[in-house]
Amino acid sequence: MEIQHPQKHNRFGYWVKTSITARMLTVGLLILILLIPLSYINSLIAERAGRQHDVVAEIKEKWGHDVLVYGPILKLPYKTYTDTKIFNQDTKSYFTETTTHINYAYVFPETLNANCLIDCKTLNRGNFESAVFTTQMDFKGSYDTIQLDYKDIKKDDIIWDKVSIIIKTSNLKGIKENVDFKINNSNYIFENNFSDQSSYLDALESNYIKPDDLPIRSLKSFHFSIRFNGSKKIRMIPIGKTTTMAMNSNWPDPSFTGIFLPDNETKEITKDGFSANWKVLHINRAFSQQYINDLPNLIQFAFGTEFMVMVDEYQKSERSAKYGFLVIGLTFLIFFLIQTISKIGIHPFQYLMIGIALTMFYTLLVSISEHSSFFKAYLIAGTSVIGLITLYSKSILNTWQFALLIGTSLTTLYIFIYVIIQLENYALLVGSIGLFLILSTVMFVSRKIDWNNE
Repeated sequence: MEIQHPQKHNRFGYWVKTSITARMLTVGLLILILLIPLSYINSLIAERAGRQHDVVAEIKEKWGHDVLVYGPILKLPYKTYTDTKIFNQDTKSYFTETTTHINYAYVFPETLNANCLIDCKTLNRGNFESAVFTTQMDFKGSYDTIQLDYKDIKKDDIIWDKVSIIIKTSNLKGIKENVDFKINNSNYIFENNFSDQSSYLDALESNYIKPDDLPIRSLKSFHFSIRFNGSKKIRMIPIGKTTTMAMNSNWPDPSFTGIFLPDNETKEITKDGFSANWKVLHINRAFSQQYINDLPNLIQFAFGTEFMVMVDEYQKSERSAKYGFLVIGLTFLIFFLIQTISKIGIHPFQYLMIGIALTMFYTLLVSISEHSSFFKAYLIAGTSVIGLITLYSKSILNTWQFALLIGTSLTTLYIFIYVIIQLENYALLVGSIGLFLILSTVMFVSRKIDWNNE
């Protein structure tokens, strides 16, 4: 009885060591257990990415927001009249009293041409960086002769010596130089208009325009420039009857936004930057050239460019961590096949140590990438983990042949994942082909295993 009792006690351990099914169940359970640290790693990446987002928002708040230009718009005050009948107690009769009101008409230019030269760079704070830009926006155009009769506004009712020009923008704080507006060879200065601000756009208003500089009897040309510090994107609203915009920048990853796209014939994107040209006619957009009393919100018609950071370091780390289950699963599968084919025993604790080493790759990747480029971080983390697992494999498999096979397989797998992370349009295609090839290899290697050994 004393001899048989240990045998009964070790029956489960003997089954685990000799049964393929038991080993498969054990390996599967360990993979599920390792999903716990992987989830914590994903949370860590999300927390660091959130911190980066906060720092980027703070940098942009101090440097300048996105740039949107809505203008220049002629603001014309005009008189309207209200007649009121009043009864006179002394004469016992009615008389008419006329009250004068001041309203405003807004007139958009006939032509509006913008030329934007944009210099992008990165600002750093600690381990984080943000892409910002400085842009010189030059505008020129013309106002056609003012015709408001069809709006029931007579020229005699317009207060011509109180006419001004309005320019609205989303980035008043980012303007770096005074806006000098020239019309008909006369210069006008802009100041903040605190009484004419919307929730998103701030208004600049010029001093009064001299009547001789207004398009009362003939077309008048204008020119002005605005220099912005900004971030994220540059847009304008096509308020000209004919609106054109030319944009040149050193940013290699533009994303053209809005309902109007640049001309394909003139658009050019290289690793050193891009250039693009837009042309919008009044028949292309659904709004008028004149408005009474209030300016409409036309932001939905804005077009321009967003300066995309295609895949930042945390996005790459997050995408890499999403393949953690695949890396652990395939690595355990290689060890399982080696163990099954060669009959070399591998303890569950050794599987666990290998799995923990694989999860350490992602913590190394995130921490190193905060101080270096993603490529260097990936190379250092990958080399460290592959070297550690290869040496550990030699100690448990007792042969360099299998250890080098595991090291080569891990190297190929990490290179494959790195390539997928870098790809944008073909990531799904390359990933699907790679997984198909991996499955084919596993099926080929395992075709002669006796799976009936329970």
